[in-house]
Amino acid sequence: MAISIKKNKTQASRIHLCDFENIEFGKIFSDHMFKVDFIDGKWQDGEILPYGEILMAPSISALHYGQAIFEGMKAFKGADGNPQLFRPLENFKRLNISAARMGMPQIPEEIFIGGLKELVSLDRDWIPTKEGSALYLRPFMFATDDFVGVRPSSNYCFIIFCCPVNSYYPKPIKVKVEQKYVRASDGMAGFAKAAGNYGISMLPSMEAKKQGYDQIIWTDGRTHEHVEESGTTNLFFVIEDKLILTPALDGNILEGITRDSCLQLLRKEGYTIEERKISIKEIIAYAKAGKLSDCFGTGTAAIIAKIAAIGFEGIDYELPPAENRKVSNWLFKTIYGIQTSTVKDEFNWIEKV
Repeated sequence: MAISIKKNKTQASRIHLCDFENIEFGKIFSDHMFKVDFIDGKWQDGEILPYGEILMAPSISALHYGQAIFEGMKAFKGADGNPQLFRPLENFKRLNISAARMGMPQIPEEIFIGGLKELVSLDRDWIPTKEGSALYLRPFMFATDDFVGVRPSSNYCFIIFCCPVNSYYPKPIKVKVEQKYVRASDGMAGFAKAAGNYGISMLPSMEAKKQGYDQIIWTDGRTHEHVEESGTTNLFFVIEDKLILTPALDGNILEGITRDSCLQLLRKEGYTIEERKISIKEIIAYAKAGKLSDCFGTGTAAIIAKIAAIGFEGIDYELPPAENRKVSNWLFKTIYGIQTSTVKDEFNWIEKV
């Protein structure tokens, strides 16, 4: 279906206020946003308007019952200086998987991709070019019924806004294995990018930071024996630069697009990969034996987040220096290179705007 997008451009750009060399992640927003409403069982026409506040009732369903989902994406400038997106159809598919789990309507591809491209094209000057930088894109949907009652909303709002960002983790991070709190369990919504999944992570993360850690590694909700994911990233463990271990997608783990990209690259390079249940004690045993040559998280915001140390049962297990990491350094260089057109895109992952 074709969609109509009304454009209401800002009269005063704020781009001159942005120091592109020093951007705090998620604090600076570009000039415009894309907005479309779902009313009376159908999506309405979309609109691009100046970034700013939105009106809502205090009784709005999303605030009380948690019907809210989102995606994380990035736009880059290619070798020709024009904007390009990295695997946007995968984000579109995953948003609808999240929507289905949360009882929300499916969003048509024409609205998601069409609105995304119009917005990025309009705010293309906000795309930073410093190494490790990008224009972060946040598509999200939330329930808008003016009603207090536990039932799926009848009306929804879908918005995309943008923010220029530098590196999410400028240095390797220290993580703690979580053995008290649970992020997700069987039958829940761990595979969905639902706002509530991140809300319940705040307290455990705060407690870990008080203990000197940057993030946590979630373990399974039944036994706390098997690793799942870490904060905003999927997990990879490298054994002697040969064997790659990553937790299998079991319904409790987000199906990361960067995760999938890494797996495809690693398989093409000939690495042995095991996607399975991974015991934290197995990982610690490798660390004690000096065989854990690399450990990192993968995600849109960070791309590759190198892990400097793993805290488990009161002991911190140090990993090799970041500059000596063969696998994670190669993956970052390759993926970021594809995203910015300095490395050949052999997988057709790039979509021009």
